[in-house]
Amino acid sequence: MMNGTTGRRRSGRGRLRAAAAALCLLAGALTAAASGGSPATALTPPVSLTADDLTTWQTNGIVWAMAGSDAGVVYTGGTFSTVRPPDAAAGTSERPAVNFAAFDAATGAPTGCSLSFTLSSGTATVRALALSPDQKTLYVGGNFGSVSGVGVSNFAAIDTATCTPRQNFKVAVSATVRALAVTADTVYLGGDFNSVAGQTRNKFAAVTTGAALKPWKANTDEVGRAVELTPDRKHVLIGGDFFKVNGTTSHALAVVDATTGAVAKSYPAGFIPNTSTVKDLTTDATGFYTANEGTGGGVFDGRIALNLSNFEQRWRDTCLGATQAVLVHNGVLYSGSHAHDCATMGEFPNQPRKHLLAQSVDDPKLLPWFPDTNDGIGEPVGPRVMAQADKGGHHYLWVGGEFTTVNGAAQQGLTRFADGPDTGAPWVPNVSLSTVAPGKVEVNWQASFDTDDGELTYRIYRDGASTPVHTTTGRSMFWDRPQLRWTDTDVAAGETHSYRISASDGTNTSAKSTAVSATVASAAEKYPAKVLADGASLYWRYDDASTFAGDTGAGRDSGFARNSPARRVTPAAVTGASTAVGLNGSNQYVYSNKRHPQPAKFSVETWIRTTTAKGGKIIGFGSLTMQNSTQYDKHVYMRDDGRLVFGVKSGSARTITTPAAYNNGAWHHVVATQGSGGMALYVDGKLRASTALYTGNEKYDGYWRVGGDNLNGWPSRPTSDFFAGQIDETAVYPTALSSSQVSAHYALRTTG
Repeated sequence: MMNGTTGRRRSGRGRLRAAAAALCLLAGALTAAASGGSPATALTPPVSLTADDLTTWQTNGIVWAMAGSDAGVVYTGGTFSTVRPPDAAAGTSERPAVNFAAFDAATGAPTGCSLSFTLSSGTATVRALALSPDQKTLYVGGNFGSVSGVGVSNFAAIDTATCTPRQNFKVAVSATVRALAVTADTVYLGGDFNSVAGQTRNKFAAVTTGAALKPWKANTDEVGRAVELTPDRKHVLIGGDFFKVNGTTSHALAVVDATTGAVAKSYPAGFIPNTSTVKDLTTDATGFYTANEGTGGGVFDGRIALNLSNFEQRWRDTCLGATQAVLVHNGVLYSGSHAHDCATMGEFPNQPRKHLLAQSVDDPKLLPWFPDTNDGIGEPVGPRVMAQADKGGHHYLWVGGEFTTVNGAAQQGLTRFADGPDTGAPWVPNVSLSTVAPGKVEVNWQASFDTDDGELTYRIYRDGASTPVHTTTGRSMFWDRPQLRWTDTDVAAGETHSYRISASDGTNTSAKSTAVSATVASAAEKYPAKVLADGASLYWRYDDASTFAGDTGAGRDSGFARNSPARRVTPAAVTGASTAVGLNGSNQYVYSNKRHPQPAKFSVETWIRTTTAKGGKIIGFGSLTMQNSTQYDKHVYMRDDGRLVFGVKSGSARTITTPAAYNNGAWHHVVATQGSGGMALYVDGKLRASTALYTGNEKYDGYWRVGGDNLNGWPSRPTSDFFAGQIDETAVYPTALSSSQVSAHYALRTTG
């Protein structure tokens, strides 16, 4: 069913789409703690738009331009020939729409306004749309020679009341028009052209609303891609590929006088790197904002916020993944890009692309708003343009571009979002239990994810009760889903208890997690107690049935199991009820939720069982989570012949290797340490290889990874970078364990 006001599916299908899409990307992680707090609200301020996509008609090609009217009409232009209903497959239920279509902002359906933008030869395209302040005229730029049979030259004016081209507006523009901005008496345009109305105008020009060329000049040496007026109409902001404006050096961005075109503010070489351009500009009452795209090395792909008071930078973000469109609503900068690496911002590391982001206009930190598209067709980069409109008491954000899916479901060219209602629930929490200490049950869970709320409320239910035994809140983002914990001490030794957890955004609540049970211990388990006593900062026992690898220690440094490795494998390495994880040797691994600085000294410990003849990385430190790392060392890997190698980067690859093989199908205890005494590699409680020569390793922030990562360039590189076999009881320490500590751990294998 449809909500008649917003066109939103009552089932919340948009959120289900988002969950399906984001599951492919999921990194696991966060910086929150399970402390009590105020209940979550459906949207986390200042975000005021949901991430649930609304039913919207589609195009069969790329949408390059949009303009939203005060009447609640969204005009769209691009390179397409038909539109079709929501959910209709390509080639079905289509109606003609040649490079232009108009839609009702509230329903997503076409209006009665139909125009055709064509070219006698070649491919016509609409690249810019802008409405006059009185909303009576829609100005259109692109590469076209006629509008519904009326001859024009890449530039046209449409009477919005009649949806017909204005016959009294004819301006010859020599090449593609890519950007437009309009006042009550002037239209500013930018693009590829060098001539307007028969006069020289290089890339930017201004004409009256009566179609007369103005003396205004802001000539540039390369393509103009964006033009925007300051709110006081005294200045024009221009963006593009250029390096000079009216002979003044200013790369990609400049502020010029609205009357003369004289440069009011230039930006010196390096402010925006030479390999980057400005693709879009937008303003609010106090600032203006750029969308930047780079190519090659040393690029800048992010966004810049600048103050209108002095045209100086307020902030910039350095995410990689070219930004195509920016738009401000209620103090939030929404953007369309294909961001894939925001690690320099302290956000997500290099991974599959995210296409829609939100930031405060005052702070570049990413806000919890993550609807998504795919890259789609064309270049492809996903979203290309944004517009907004109000109708029926709701605010709508429209997005157009090259994409062919939205939130994981088929949807081409167009999508839209609104200020409510929020219809989708957070993901169901992943839960595990720990009873290594007597007289209590530690309930651990991986923070859930909600596409438009970063603060969620969790309710814990014990033994099938309908009333929660504990309620708390936690903050999470898609790449940062921390381990949260509550310790149940209202239990007695020998009792068995089950637990379920739900997550709520304040309006929508997930289903309860599958019940998990544990029996309360009467005495501490000796092996895990020793690991924790010796200071493990990360300790994965692999007793979880989901993608979650809970940390038994106080650090709550949980892991995320990628590509569905086998869970709860038995027999485990250590006597007791604990289980292991099974890896396929091709793409399965577990990585830490937290990003760590370079450890100056460390120990890694784990148990392995395998018969592989292809080797693989067992444990290591790497710079990435969702892809093979580009920096990687502090690792233990198995050669094809079964011998184990411990390696660090210290100037170059430094390794020590065991003389014996350990791929005989038995469980083996492996510990590698580095500290002031150098490197040591232990197997089954005994020192098997060591060197005092190397006490340092490569400096970079990274993640602990178990079961696979890059091994390119390392000595005796195995056939596979990924380990095939079982792994259990993985621990990382901030110290170099002593030989006596290692042997004590090994000796406890049969005592539990």
